[in-house]
Amino acid sequence: MRQPAVAGRFYPDDPEDLERMIAWCFQHRLGPGLPERTGDSRRILGAMAPHAGYMCSGMTAARTYRALKEDGLPELYVIIGPDHYGTAMGRTVLCSEDFATPLGVCRTDREVCARLAGRFPDSPRAHAREHAVEVQVPFIQYIDPDPRIVAITMGDQSPACAVELAEALKEACSGRDTVVIASTDMSHYIPKEDAARLDGMVLDEVSRMDVQGMYGVVYGNRVSMCGYGPTATAMLFSEGCVPRMLGHTDSYDALGMDPGAVVGYASAVFERGQV
Repeated sequence: MRQPAVAGRFYPDDPEDLERMIAWCFQHRLGPGLPERTGDSRRILGAMAPHAGYMCSGMTAARTYRALKEDGLPELYVIIGPDHYGTAMGRTVLCSEDFATPLGVCRTDREVCARLAGRFPDSPRAHAREHAVEVQVPFIQYIDPDPRIVAITMGDQSPACAVELAEALKEACSGRDTVVIASTDMSHYIPKEDAARLDGMVLDEVSRMDVQGMYGVVYGNRVSMCGYGPTATAMLFSEGCVPRMLGHTDSYDALGMDPGAVVGYASAVFERGQV
């Protein structure tokens, strides 16, 4: 079982404190409010959510999870994050182990993992320290009493790897009601006005579902968005969907500290059009 790496730092390690913290994220002035219902429309195929400490980005992440709850709970949550520590060694790696959190055990869908393992290595060790997937799991447990996940870390976020992963997910998840969640923060440690400008350029391309355009902005402007590959994969998996941008904040908005060195956060979902 994959043990928590950042409980007690990015989010509380006590179950009751964690539940209170997540509710606080929803109800915070930067949050969306608590979900009003559990829906049944199931239009969302992909999503973006940030992965910093909950005090910083949890309110923005809550916007994604309120949308998922009100859209309807899927069978499977595929969570894709970047490799912050180099443990993936430039590869796309799976984790077939269940994830333990203070809220209990979140089970991994081993059938889908097995289908993906023909193309990507299964390396729980590469996931052991990585926080990008982990911080999404308690939010999923909060909105869904019995979720199934597939955890993926992208060591190579190139366009070719995003295309390969999106195609593999479409095959492996065929017949399963699936949401692909891109775990990403936006610009890192730059002045607030610069983060707003650069993040806005990236999010403009996301709002057009233009994967090539997003890569062009990220590469051409050296945007320090850490999960552009996961974002591209979620967009490609959600081909034909309509994006709904849910929020863009930064660490100064949340904490009121150092507007000269902020980290940006964004939330969005990609929805099938209404029939």
